[in-house]
Amino acid sequence: MDVIFEAFEPAFMQRALLGSLIAVVATSLVGTWVVLRGLAFLGDALAHGVIPGIALAVLLGFNPIIGAFIAALVMSALVSVAASRTLVREDTAIGLLFVGMLSLGIVIVSRAQSFSTEVTALLFGDVLGVTFDDIRSQMVATTIVMVASVVLYRPFLALTFNRAKAQTLGMHPRVAQAALLAMLALSIVASFQAIGTLLVFGLLVGPPATASLLAHRVPAIMGISMVFGSLAVVAGLLVSFHHGTAGGATIAGFSVLQFFVVLAVRELTDALRRTRQVGAA
Repeated sequence: MDVIFEAFEPAFMQRALLGSLIAVVATSLVGTWVVLRGLAFLGDALAHGVIPGIALAVLLGFNPIIGAFIAALVMSALVSVAASRTLVREDTAIGLLFVGMLSLGIVIVSRAQSFSTEVTALLFGDVLGVTFDDIRSQMVATTIVMVASVVLYRPFLALTFNRAKAQTLGMHPRVAQAALLAMLALSIVASFQAIGTLLVFGLLVGPPATASLLAHRVPAIMGISMVFGSLAVVAGLLVSFHHGTAGGATIAGFSVLQFFVVLAVRELTDALRRTRQVGAA
């Protein structure tokens, strides 16, 4: 226990823990829908799509969260336009914008004098540098995500499992899709300061995917995802503090590792159950 208390005694570690846990709430709520709907590629692309907005904010000196959110909305709109107005498939449009937005962001950041420092913080985050202002901004974004998750639960559920039925019930699938993309953008915005734009995908997909191995109801997946995400945060920060590893990368790594550990345990349990059933027969 001393190992844990020692790690979280410094104020910067307490801020890192709080900021990361807030990020877990947002990414678990939205990430559940991303996993269930098979939107992982879009989520990854959108995590890169915010880079130009953040880069402009860094260069011009305004709030990075505003820049990130605007960039995410622009990318979402461009994906919809490219997919609906051309013969290009949606995954192709996402791939094009993935590369384009990432390239634009790096070009913009290259104008900064401290190029290497800015790029590192932008892509990989600075979990140990989270401030109370960052946490307040995170809380606002996460609160919006939480409220939207409750209000739009039924449209999202219908959109996930039966788009045609959602249309007949008057739930407006296109509006629900746009709202989900906006929530996805907000969850990324609420997380990039802690673990960076490249690694936010780990929290967005890892814990919800792990939770989906253990539960089938959406609220249960969301709740279990928050537990696994929180465990990844605590474990990642502990390893980072005691062994000097990159905090955001370590958290993201644990969030992915959990999936394979749970999968292995489940497969082993199923194999033992089948062996017992054969033996009993």
